[in-house]
Amino acid sequence: MSKRKKQNIAGTPGAQAAAPGMITTSGIMPRPGQSAPGVVILTAPRRFGIDIADYMQAVRSAENVDMPSRTSLYDLYTDILTDTHLSSVIDKRVNAVLATDIEFRKKDNTPHERINEQIRSPWFSRLVHDILMSRFWGFSLFQFYRDGDWVDYNLIPRKNACPVRRIIKHLQSDQHGHPWSEYPRLLFVGNPDDLGLLAKAAPWVIYKRNTTGDWSQFSEVFGMPIQEYTYDSDDDDSRKRAIADARATGSLATFIHGKDTSLNLLEAGNKTGSADVYERFIERCNSEISKLVLGNTLTTESSETGTQALGTVHKKSEDSITQADRRFLLNVLNYDLVDILAEVGIDADGGSFYFPDKKIVDDTTRANILVQLKNTFSLPVSDDYLYETFGIDKPDDYDSIKQRIAQEQEQEQERQSRLFAVQTPGQEQEQEQEQDPGTPDKTTFKDRLRSFFGIAPRDGATSDW
Repeated sequence: MSKRKKQNIAGTPGAQAAAPGMITTSGIMPRPGQSAPGVVILTAPRRFGIDIADYMQAVRSAENVDMPSRTSLYDLYTDILTDTHLSSVIDKRVNAVLATDIEFRKKDNTPHERINEQIRSPWFSRLVHDILMSRFWGFSLFQFYRDGDWVDYNLIPRKNACPVRRIIKHLQSDQHGHPWSEYPRLLFVGNPDDLGLLAKAAPWVIYKRNTTGDWSQFSEVFGMPIQEYTYDSDDDDSRKRAIADARATGSLATFIHGKDTSLNLLEAGNKTGSADVYERFIERCNSEISKLVLGNTLTTESSETGTQALGTVHKKSEDSITQADRRFLLNVLNYDLVDILAEVGIDADGGSFYFPDKKIVDDTTRANILVQLKNTFSLPVSDDYLYETFGIDKPDDYDSIKQRIAQEQEQEQERQSRLFAVQTPGQEQEQEQEQDPGTPDKTTFKDRLRSFFGIAPRDGATSDW
């Protein structure tokens, strides 16, 4: 199967763009390759200038029972995803699943090569990512199609899809649209009433963004000197010269006033402490976001009170979230995607997707395990396995080196055997004498102590012992 495929144009499914029932996207003007505007008209999101009042209004609009609209809420989600901490912890959670291999086996437990080849293609990685992101946005809606030998899909713009009323809107501001049943091969992932984890993260991002702005203003006012120019109140030329001098000096804050006016800056009693307030609040916002997305804080940032044991506990909490995401993904793939694959001409043969059970351990831990297997259980380990596992090049004269090592070991064993065979004078005779169990032991303490030191020489010592 060729691994080359047609390059899709910004949401238009290549050659399938004009196929009946396909949900195409465009602006008001048709995009290249389109003869008319798409089924869905895209609108740029509103960015920045968002406060808590905007957030609350967006949530109320999304939760409206009769006419729900998530347009403002999803604009807000797009905006807060520019936050570096939020985007990084989301990537960390999603990548924990993306980095894990997925395979498909038939009912008889043999690999399904056709589906496994699709799994290894780029579209499947995008699919896994978009499925996991439904937990943050609340839902994801896919439309699948066949592009030659490959399967592909379009992610329907969330602002133009209403999961509660199950309609596709031409414009995001429309209150009515076309039912989902009019479009083939749609896959809905999520809960219609769920607003996603981003609804819980949004307040912390908004608070942090506003606090960062206040901190920046505080640094600008109290961290830089202020230029002061005074002039005679009755001399307008002096005022103009002061203004010209201030503009030519630089970007420092400037106060130009007449001699009969003054400026008093009421500084905080402890400017360093005031700056720490901003920093601690921003750190608190980041920690709340980490706990929301990853279930912990110590796997993303250090703590003065953190210990290795506490970090291990937090890592287990994060691993449990990863396991839950993997199970969520498998449920979607095994209960929904297999039917979609059948619709595009790929029979699953009653098989299922699964994650191969591969234990990931570091080289140090693996080396300790191998040492215990050899010394404790006397299990032989292949040299080729050790070379491959630890990435060590096998020497060209491997056989001769192994033969020389074996000879050296054999010689060492013979030397040790001869050493143990050598006995001190009189020791052999003493071993041949058997003491009658019924007679008392008449050896003196000095004799017993001398025998304790084994093969120590009896002559040459100046001591009475």
